[in-house]
Amino acid sequence: MNQPDVTEPPPPALRRLRGFGLHLLGYFAVMIVLVPVNLIFSPESLWFVLPLVGWGAVLSLHVAYAMGLFAVFDKGQGPER
Repeated sequence: MNQPDVTEPPPPALRRLRGFGLHLLGYFAVMIVLVPVNLIFSPESLWFVLPLVGWGAVLSLHVAYAMGLFAVFDKGQGPER
């Protein structure tokens, strides 16, 4: 019997975790470039701290979403396990 190969989409928690991983990878890649650029071209002004903290705050919200902590707002349900 030949059954069609039907693959199921990954569960929502896995998709959120993968999305967070890509976000984290992008964050580190950009910061690895920004810090030396700032220190080489304008060491008197440490402006790299602004994107570091700003993007880090958004990243912390993304990790909370990836962990399922925002599921509390969806139909009164708790975090997914």
